[in-house]
Amino acid sequence: MTPMTPVTPLPLDHGTTAQLDKRVTGALVGAAVGDALGGPVEGYSPEQILERHGGRVHGVVGPWSGDAWRTARPLAPYHKGDGHVTDDTLMTHALVRVYGTVRDHLDAYAIAEHLVPDLIGNPRWIPELEAEALPLQRIFLAEKWLVARLHYGHVDPREAGTGNIVNCGAAMYTAPVGLVNAANPAAAYAEALDIAGAHQSSYGREAAGVLAAAVAAACVPGATPQSVVSAALSLAKDGTRAAIEAVCEVAARHSEFESALAPLRAAVAPYDTVGPDYRAPSLGARRPSRLHSIEELPVALGMLLVSGGDFRHAVLGAVNYGRDCDSIATMAGALAGALGSPVPEEWAKTVAEASRLNLWEPAATLTAVAREVFERDVRRRRAHEEAFAAIGGAGCSG
Repeated sequence: MTPMTPVTPLPLDHGTTAQLDKRVTGALVGAAVGDALGGPVEGYSPEQILERHGGRVHGVVGPWSGDAWRTARPLAPYHKGDGHVTDDTLMTHALVRVYGTVRDHLDAYAIAEHLVPDLIGNPRWIPELEAEALPLQRIFLAEKWLVARLHYGHVDPREAGTGNIVNCGAAMYTAPVGLVNAANPAAAYAEALDIAGAHQSSYGREAAGVLAAAVAAACVPGATPQSVVSAALSLAKDGTRAAIEAVCEVAARHSEFESALAPLRAAVAPYDTVGPDYRAPSLGARRPSRLHSIEELPVALGMLLVSGGDFRHAVLGAVNYGRDCDSIATMAGALAGALGSPVPEEWAKTVAEASRLNLWEPAATLTAVAREVFERDVRRRRAHEEAFAAIGGAGCSG
């Protein structure tokens, strides 16, 4: 991989000066904003987006089919647009609630014991349905798998993801794992892999681990887009690692998203199983493989590089990329926010009001949990050190 150098100046509060609460808030609010901006153009190509909107998307836009969103295919009955978040944010906030209940590291069993009951037992406001409903009634089939396998099938939570379509379903909501393990990418990777075992397998599960690690790496003091990508590459395996490397090598040659759109797609295409027509996946799509990768994570990391870590630039690049751009923008928004790049206030306010969600409350919850977990980890580590020393394992040669 060719050396990467910053392409645009970073915001003044980027890196060292952004504290934990600001990083957590930036990541979670940033993910929700990216999700909402990408929702109305999800599934379309950059060319179709350009034609539909008379130019690139530069902020919150309305539904693709206008007032006909209730019946227009292929998106009916979801009101995508006008600042409404999608299932990416619903699942992210659900995972934060699990952390708020357990107040410690999570594993696949926590998903079975807490996340699944939340999805099927607690009605909430669903922005795209413009109604209060069970989250189960909105989430995609790959997420409904959690309920089918864990609640009805009583499958071992660590293995429940096996057999599901391999997609970005787990990765799209694992930013909280990276934040609880802030500045510890290896720990975030391991925890996310365990959690994602209940939901995904193969490169879908791998992507969840790498995304969480990248978010944790973004919280390291002085972190840059380049250091985030390096941390991701140090942990990623198989096709996921190869896809990130290929996409980021291309991204390093660009400093604005317009020129990068086609090259990034070309770079990730050999690893993406869906194929050129996003709405008509190939026969080999979303099947387990050690050679392939989800598309969303490498492109999100690529856009982080292209933008130099600037939130607005990274998210708009992800949105205008098209295809599964709500999830790409969710990931790019979480990464840029965790780096400390400010989320535009007007976007955050519009999304919060339109979605009828308090975007800042989950961040406050997760910040408190992250501090509690760190303190618990320190105590556990010291107990281990004392025990290890007591059996002659430390400071003793024989």
